[in-house]
Amino acid sequence: MISNLEKLLGTPRDGALLRYSLGVEYEKAGRHDDALAQLREAVARDPLYSAAWKALGRVLTDGDPREALAAFRQGIAAAQQKGDRQAEKEMTVFARRIEKRLDGDA
Repeated sequence: MISNLEKLLGTPRDGALLRYSLGVEYEKAGRHDDALAQLREAVARDPLYSAAWKALGRVLTDGDPREALAAFRQGIAAAQQKGDRQAEKEMTVFARRIEKRLDGDA
């Protein structure tokens, strides 16, 4: 799966969806840094791609909760702008969990 997606990089089919898909597959394969790079590229190419923001926030949660929180907040704003209520609700829950965890660390 990953090699098939990688073959599409730099082709006319290279875009936010490809980068998102590759990021998700990298994460499943335990390739954390590669997943982050692709998911960041996905949201750079389409700042309103709420699913990519959600995936990026999830990947960041274990490593850098503050950065994850920022990603979820940007994703919430993107979801609100697109009217994607489900993604907005999910990311709001994830963001609240991180906020509680950060408040507990203070």
